[in-house]
Order: sequence, then C-alpha cells, then structure tokens
Amino acid sequence: MHRRVFLALLLAGCSTGPARAQPVPGPQAPAALPPPPLGPMSFNDWLESFRARAVVAGIPRTVLDRELAGLTPNDRVSALDGAQPEFSRPVSAYIKAALTQSRIDIGRRRRNEPFFPAIEQRYGVPREILMGVWAQESGFGTILGDLDIIRSLATLAADGRRRAWAEGELIAALRIIASGEHPRSRLKGSWAGAFGQTQFIPTTYLSTAVDGDGDGRRDMWGSPADALASAANLLAKAGWRRGESWAREVTVPNGFDFSLTEGPKETPDWWEARGVRRADGQPWSAADRAAPAQLLAPSGANGPLFLLFPNHFAIRQYNNSVAYALAVGLLADRFAGMGPLVKAWPEEVGLALADRQAAQRALARLGFDPGAPDGVVGMNTRSALRAWQKSRGLTADGYLSMDMVRRLRTEAGV
Repeated sequence: MHRRVFLALLLAGCSTGPARAQPVPGPQAPAALPPPPLGPMSFNDWLESFRARAVVAGIPRTVLDRELAGLTPNDRVSALDGAQPEFSRPVSAYIKAALTQSRIDIGRRRRNEPFFPAIEQRYGVPREILMGVWAQESGFGTILGDLDIIRSLATLAADGRRRAWAEGELIAALRIIASGEHPRSRLKGSWAGAFGQTQFIPTTYLSTAVDGDGDGRRDMWGSPADALASAANLLAKAGWRRGESWAREVTVPNGFDFSLTEGPKETPDWWEARGVRRADGQPWSAADRAAPAQLLAPSGANGPLFLLFPNHFAIRQYNNSVAYALAVGLLADRFAGMGPLVKAWPEEVGLALADRQAAQRALARLGFDPGAPDGVVGMNTRSALRAWQKSRGLTADGYLSMDMVRRLRTEAGV
C-alpha cells in the first residue's frame, strides 16, 4: 500500500484507446519551501505554522480556511504510526496469507476485464502483475479505507516523526481539492494517507494517476480502469521491462556459497556456472537470459530461493518490501495459471522485538555494523549477519533465526 513513503501504482489505457495523464490544475509549489519546525509541538501550534507554509506552497487561503477550520488530531492515527509490532511476521506467513485459493480464483476470473489489453499495450506491464497489486492493496477494490485523508496527514505532520513528508502529502491533498478535481469528502483512505483501489498517496496521485476509462476524470476509488492504469504507469516509470520475468524460483547445489544472496546482479548464465538452476527445469527465455538477476533466500537456505530480475525491483518502487514484492509476483504467476512453488515455505517463528534488537546490538559489538538497533531486520542487518555467519563458518544466508539470535547473544555477551 502506498501509504508508506513507498507507495504508488498507476497507468492508463482502455478499450477506447490509451488515456493521457490529466494536467493538474491550480497553483504549483515553488522550488523550495521553508522547512517545517523540528521537535514536538502542540497540534494547534503546528497547524498555525503549517498554514503559513501552505500559503507559500500556493494553496489558496480560502481553501485553507475551509479545510483546516475545526481540524483536530486523530488519536487512532497517532497510535498506529507509533506502533512497533512486538513480533515480526515471517515472510512465509505473509506469503501464505496473500496466496489464498479464493484470491487466486478471483484473479483468474478477472483476467479478461476489457481495459487490460490497452493498459498492457501502452505500458508493457502484464495484467497479472497489476492484479497482484490490486489484490494486495485493496482486495480487488473491496477495502479502500474510510479515514479523512486531510485529518490523517495533519495528525502525522503534527506528531513530528515524519513531519516534512506528511506536510508534503497534506499540501498535495489540499492541491487536489483546490483544483476542483475531487472534494475533501472523496479523499477517504488509510491512516497513513493512501487512498483508492491501488492506494496512492497524494503526491503520487498528482504525478502519476491517469484516466484509464476515458471519462475525463482520474477516479481511484470507483474506476478499476483508472486505478490499474495508474498502477501500470507507476511501474513503467519505475523501470518495468517489457517481456522479462519478475523472478523465478531456483535451486542451488550442496555447499553453495549463500553469502552471494542479495549481492551481485548477474545473468542466469553466470548463476548457472555456479550451479543455480530453474526449479521447474524449464529453460530461460531469451529476454531473461540477457537480464541481470540477484539471488534471494527470503526464508534462509532452507526455504524457496529466487533469482530476482529488474522487474522485481520495479515492484519495490511501489512498496519497498521484499515480502510485498514476492506476494505480488507470486500471485501474478498463479493468476497466469502457474502452479505452486517447487519448494514449500518452511514453518517459521516470528522473533520478538527484544530478540531482534539484541541480535543487532550483538552484531555491532562483534564488529559487524547492522545500523541502528531498531529491531527492523532490513538490508543492513542481513548484510552484517551474512558477514558474521561467513566469518564463523556458518551458512551465510543472512537469515535471523532464533538459533542465530542465541549464538550472537552468547558470543557478544548481550
């Protein structure tokens, strides 16, 4: 979902011919705005200071007077923004929840929507990928969110953790209203400011949303054609490559050097020279054989393995989550008629926040920098873990299991 700073998908096209992005009416922001103040502020103090910056950004005073009158913070939004889940959700659990049979059946039934051929022709993004996004973001348009976007973004801005980002999105939302394209009553969505069937944030809507059904409007809520065309436009801008796969499941030989995961991006021939093979035994297409690919072991050496092609990383421009991009791609494969993975996902146990943070502190103490001990097992933590595992003669897959946590804590004394 785009609500995170990494959100957006849109493109255009329909049976009546490819749509063009609509010009965004209304005043444009200057090259640079005064930076918002740092640190905690009361909501009313922040609101007063924001009003001045919004005027500089070109939002009409009449719009500000109308939309900001009586505005109050939403405590639910503050609570959700500040929540850090106590237990991490394993990739396997995320994927299993995404790839339900009912969802696969819906996607297969909706493959023949009349707007898809024009979208595919114009942007080169397969309909199955777009349906994967559609499924993940809104359950094929059934779960859109009902929170007031203006109030949600104002709450996030006043809270201060991501003030500059939230103010930029709030100004964009106000610009949508000022342009007359949509009233505030239409701007309903998630607590993090995303809206519509493919969950765009306001800045992405202004820059990327298109009219996919040819009715002269960009309607992310009521028009699947608009929402999916816009998503395709976003993926195309993110570098989607026509005719190439997003990823393929692979196998590796005994004794494989797993420190290569999330590392070099090389062609399948390079990987085949190291024993990496397609799990389904099929040959590589000509397009895939010429493309750079990166090896991924999302659940460690004992789980499914993938060669990721550039299109995987285009999906991550929409939402920079490995699990999200895998879910979208694997759903797309199933919508297209492919079967399940050759290797089943393992049964994984989520790690407590304290354990993840302890592992990060241990890695730092042992000389392997994972970044801040925030409990987020991202690229820095996985890279540090791989380096530590390799130095200790362990399988260097960068997978933080409970066994790895115990080993790290014992060695580092944390």
